[in-house]
Amino acid sequence: MSPEAYLEMADTENEHWWFRGRRDVLRSILRRLALVPQTRVLEVGSGTGGNLDVLAEFGSVSGLEMDANALSMSVERTSGRYDLRLGRCPDDIPFRDGNFDLICFLDCLEHIWDDVGTLKRMHALLAPGGSIVVTVPAYQWLWSAHDEFLHHRRRYDRASLARRAHAAGYRIERITYFNTLLFPLAVAARLFDRLFRRARSSGDAVPAEPLNTLLYRIFKCESSWLVGHGLPFGVSLLAVLKADS
Repeated sequence: MSPEAYLEMADTENEHWWFRGRRDVLRSILRRLALVPQTRVLEVGSGTGGNLDVLAEFGSVSGLEMDANALSMSVERTSGRYDLRLGRCPDDIPFRDGNFDLICFLDCLEHIWDDVGTLKRMHALLAPGGSIVVTVPAYQWLWSAHDEFLHHRRRYDRASLARRAHAAGYRIERITYFNTLLFPLAVAARLFDRLFRRARSSGDAVPAEPLNTLLYRIFKCESSWLVGHGLPFGVSLLAVLKADS
């Protein structure tokens, strides 16, 4: 991501409805995995650290981040509680093979040129029976100034994410869209940005209260539904993967 994007993330990810809602979705998905208390968790692309405390509810946490400034912000933010290391996918991985029961790519895979190669590399890092949880932005036709600002390489649909997972040697435990209830609003925002040729997305800043709270509550509703059900479309995609033996 751009340096400005990391700074903005650090400023907004505690309060912005989207980050808060995604953390609730993540909790619901991880609870469904029935992880053991000492699960060893790696977040690839840990950024400025907004997800680490949630992941720590499920076990011991490590993080891999390619940007030194973001890593520094994350260490400061979390008071050094987690094992956070500088590296880059797929080749510069500073962790031992077989060291993790759960690996999370939380809106990270879309930043990586070699997404299939990166997923293949994760095979070695996973302990037997381990899982990978992936969230990515959905639908290439939703590409906007927001994607450019964040240095995305692509957006995915269900079929393209599944193809990459299979090509990397994984079986799909589940795959679903999410952020569905607010999908019409997201489409309208993207169209507005294109119409007025905005250099930045309309939805990057934290909205004023009570709008931020309203959007969060709408998004949060999906976390309960996703425990046992999927959604047919949405702004984002989520997949749970297992390595083929």
